[in-house]
Amino acid sequence: MSTTLKVGQFSAAQGKKTAGVQEVQVAGHVVQVPLFLVHGAKAGPTLVITAGVHGAEYASIAAALEIGQTLTPEAVHGSVIVAPVVNMPAFRARSIYVCPLDGKNLNRVFPGNPDGTASEQLAHWLFQNLLKQADYYVDLHGGDLVEALIPFTIYNVSGNEQVDRKSKELAQVFGIPYVVRSETRGSTYSAAAHEGIPSMLAEAGGQGLWPREAVALLTTGVNRLMRHLGMLEGPAPEPIPTLSLDKFIWLRSEHDGYYYLDVNVGDTVRQGQLLGKITDFQGNTLQTVESPADGRILFLVSSLAINKGDPLLAVGA
Repeated sequence: MSTTLKVGQFSAAQGKKTAGVQEVQVAGHVVQVPLFLVHGAKAGPTLVITAGVHGAEYASIAAALEIGQTLTPEAVHGSVIVAPVVNMPAFRARSIYVCPLDGKNLNRVFPGNPDGTASEQLAHWLFQNLLKQADYYVDLHGGDLVEALIPFTIYNVSGNEQVDRKSKELAQVFGIPYVVRSETRGSTYSAAAHEGIPSMLAEAGGQGLWPREAVALLTTGVNRLMRHLGMLEGPAPEPIPTLSLDKFIWLRSEHDGYYYLDVNVGDTVRQGQLLGKITDFQGNTLQTVESPADGRILFLVSSLAINKGDPLLAVGA
């Protein structure tokens, strides 16, 4: 365990806590990254927690802020780095999905590119300065401004059996009943897993809301995980039954128009079941939405407006 925990210009000696806002230069812009560094008085692993990769997923941001504010070095075995808003341009703009500096989804460009666009440079800085310090990594998310969801966790299959087993264990210990297996590249937790860091993503809240129960689900999950890792005193978390979903199948719109859905998040659906439709601006059907598999609807877009290429919903199968 190092005697100093350091991110950018901020550092915390062992047994100390530091908070501040790091300024990161990306493609001619300055991006502010709020940070909490909690360097425990006792030895242990390093946990990195991020939120606000998508700037309007407010329950995750509120949860990460609460974690950063309340953790104390006296209580922590090891070190915790918390970054409650890593995509500040999107947060300020209330932007769904993408960073307004370049129109890219930050959670599709990790581990980043130091010579790329603004999002790619930001992902590179975050990966090099935050994620690579982690022994364990948790990325907090939720439904975006136009998304409703049921809470679930995701872990990435990197091909490293030991890392993948530990990542799945983290997702199960977190305490949310639905655990999704993913092979999607470009996300935070995927990049970390391919770096050999056990990682997971947790989703709760959505539609621009951050109810206390959604925030508490995420803060409680982090507390459970830290007790499981021996980073906080207290009993091992009580097991919560989880359902493993091996496929995370997204459907997208093929047109601009109006979006009508006949199902809700959490509904059980059958392969081929008609779920909704996309119409043109005169109400004529352009696309029918059918379930790609037997499973459960984990999230859906709740807005009437839809654009070509937008996600419609995802089925966990």
